Amino acid sequence: MTAERIRFWAQPVLVLLIVAGVFAWVFGGELTATEKGTLNPSSLLAALRDHLAMTVVVTAIVVVVAVPAGVVATRPWARWLAPVFLAVANVGQAAPALGVLVLWFLVTGASGGLWVAALPLAFYSLLPVLRNTIVGLQQVDPSLVDAGRGIGMSPAAVLWRVELPLAVPLVLAGLRTSLVLAVGTATFGLFVNAGGFGLLIDTGYKLSLTKVLVTGSVLAAALALLVDWAGAVMERRLGPKGVR
Repeated sequence: MTAERIRFWAQPVLVLLIVAGVFAWVFGGELTATEKGTLNPSSLLAALRDHLAMTVVVTAIVVVVAVPAGVVATRPWARWLAPVFLAVANVGQAAPALGVLVLWFLVTGASGGLWVAALPLAFYSLLPVLRNTIVGLQQVDPSLVDAGRGIGMSPAAVLWRVELPLAVPLVLAGLRTSLVLAVGTATFGLFVNAGGFGLLIDTGYKLSLTKVLVTGSVLAAALALLVDWAGAVMERRLGPKGVR
């Protein structure tokens, strides 16, 4: 148990130490005027806020769309929809995230912002939750479903009290993957004026500012790793006690 706890807490601790080391390197030396204008607390907090906002909105859209779609696709009257839903989600996953984002931006003709970035990125992150919801519900032991019906449960009650609780571990695993995808692809938000750490990466690359480029890259990677760890915490805490 102790070794397991050490492994569990090692990831966030290591990430925070790396971030602290990068900050010590960046702010321990002289910064140019451009670097000072980019690497200041208000700019970094704004980038973090925008990146987290995109991640939260993308994740919310994915859950609202993918979980109900997965439930519908496993109902006896709509099982033919499962390959259709998966094919559509596979298109989103297979297409380059940047291409989907820019195409959506051009089609809508919007001026940019959070929602212009969030909708196509949600399409890109949809597959893991949809697939795991379908698989999780399909793997529920039919005898448990029959037992629920045998004691007088309605189909809706069987779904909410038997099927979904048993499918939760797989759904959460898919959500964890989608969260990491959302954080990673949110770096493209800069192309539609949605901000995020991608702005630091782009600025550092275009202006050959190594400290800005490294800071943006490390913060984006650190956030992805911390979100992955948070997903592991959700899997532990929200899954049914009997199947954790």
